[in-house]
Amino acid sequence: MKALVVDDSQSMRNIVKSGIKELNIFDEIVEAENGVDALKKIEEQGPFNIVLLDWYMPEMEGYDCLVRIRQRPDWGDMKVMMVTTENQQENIIRAVIAGANEYLMKPFNAEMLQEKIRMVLEL
Repeated sequence: MKALVVDDSQSMRNIVKSGIKELNIFDEIVEAENGVDALKKIEEQGPFNIVLLDWYMPEMEGYDCLVRIRQRPDWGDMKVMMVTTENQQENIIRAVIAGANEYLMKPFNAEMLQEKIRMVLEL
């Protein structure tokens, strides 16, 4: 299995990667620092089983990246989980309507992250 962790913060990418590694189900964990970089990585190395996507990033925000992912029929099987500080109810609803499979609010602990990933991937 392959995961893509998308966040403009290297420290947050490290936290997410650390939590993901503990699941022992991913052969490959790829990082991207914004939506533009994420789409490029999906094009070149994907598709991924799951994309963990921050909302607020430079160049392209997570919501816009989510919309672009869902516009591609060949990427339809990819699961997308928003992992973000965005807590506005209307934006959470927008993300779910746009195709987010799950939503995890920062701050979170490793157990919360792992449980959401298990749910999304139906493990």
